[in-house]
Amino acid sequence: MKTGGFLRAIIGISLAVLLTGCSFYDIPDGQIPDPYEGVVTSRFHTDEEMRDRMAKDVSKNQGEPLTIGLSQIGSESDWRIASTASVQAAFSSENGYNLIFDDAQQKQENQLKALREFIDQNVDYIILDPCVETGWDSVLKEARDAGIPVIVYDRRVAVEDEGLYSVWIGSDFNLEGERACKYLDEFLKLKHVKSNINIVDIQGTIGATAQIGRSAALEKAVMLNKNWFLLERVSGDFTEAKGGEVMEDLLESFGDTINVVYCENDNMALGAIEKLKSKGYRVGSDIDKGEIAVLSFDATRRGLEHTLNGDIVVNTECSPLYGPVLTHIVQALKNGEEPEHDIYIDEEQFATESAIGMIHIGNDSYEVKNLTQEIIDGRIY
Repeated sequence: MKTGGFLRAIIGISLAVLLTGCSFYDIPDGQIPDPYEGVVTSRFHTDEEMRDRMAKDVSKNQGEPLTIGLSQIGSESDWRIASTASVQAAFSSENGYNLIFDDAQQKQENQLKALREFIDQNVDYIILDPCVETGWDSVLKEARDAGIPVIVYDRRVAVEDEGLYSVWIGSDFNLEGERACKYLDEFLKLKHVKSNINIVDIQGTIGATAQIGRSAALEKAVMLNKNWFLLERVSGDFTEAKGGEVMEDLLESFGDTINVVYCENDNMALGAIEKLKSKGYRVGSDIDKGEIAVLSFDATRRGLEHTLNGDIVVNTECSPLYGPVLTHIVQALKNGEEPEHDIYIDEEQFATESAIGMIHIGNDSYEVKNLTQEIIDGRIY
C-alpha cells in the first residue's frame, strides 16, 4: 500500500530539525567510523537537549535487529564524514539495527563489490550513496532478485528500471546551482557591477549527481547572462587538496582575469581560497576593485565560517544528516508501506549581504539567510 501522511509528516519533521541552524547531532561512543577516528570528533559537538530531540526522531526497530548494509563513497569532505556519522549513529545497536559499513574510497568498483557482499550476507536492507550515477543496473537487479530492498540517498543512480531501488532521497542539486547563480546575479546588480564577469568552475567528481546538477545550473546561467563568461571548468573531486591544485592551474592560465570562482562544495572552496591568498590574490565581494568572489555549496561549519568572514560570497546548503530519516524509510518498508519513490529535501542558503533577503526562480521564492555566528554555533558539521 502507499504510505500515508504519517511517514511523509515524520520525514518532514525530521528534516526540519536536521536542516535548521540549530541542528546538532550526538554521536554515541563507538559509533564513529574507525577510518575517521581523530577527525570526526574535532568537527562535531553534542548538546543534551538536542540529543533527546534527535532520539525521538530516530525510528527504532522493535524485535529482531535488522541488518543494514551501508555503502558509502568515502571520506573526501567534511560533508561526507558528517553523512557517515549521522547514518551510523541512527542505525546503532541501541536502536535495534546491525549496521555493516563499507568505505569505498571514492571508487565505484569498491561499491559494486560491497553491494555484492551485502547480498551474499543476506542483509535486510541496503543503503547506497553512489559514487557516480551510471553502472548500477546489474548489481541492483541482483539485490532485487535476492529480495533485498535498496535505498539510494544523496546522489542518484541512472538505471533503465527505477523499480530496481525502493526509494531515493536527496537534494535538488540543479536547484542548488540555480539558487547560487541567481544570488550572484542579484549580488552583481546590488553592487552595480556592469563589466564582463569571468567565471571558473571547480567541479565535483565528474558523473556525480551533485556535479551534474550544479554544473548544469551554471552553464544555463552563463547562457542567460550575456556578460558572463565561463573561462574553464575542471574537476576538483570534491576534495580540499585537489581544489587548491586546480585553483593554482587556473591562476596560471587566467590570472587576474578571473572574477568569480564557482566551487561545487566547501572543501574545494577552502582549498581554492587558500591557494588564491597564497598567490597574493584578494578574495571578497568587491569585484570592481579586483577581489575574486567565491561561491560555494554544502554550508558546512567551516564553509560558513569563511562565508561569515567574507571569503565566500554565498553558501548554498546541502545537508548530510540523513540518518534519522533513513530509519523511518526502513521502518515504512518493513511495515509493507510504499514511500514516495523520490523525496527531495528542503535546504537553506546563507550570505552576509543582508540586502538580499530573497531570490526568485520562476514562480518560486527562496530566502537567503543573513548569516550570524549564532547560526554557525548551532551546526554540527
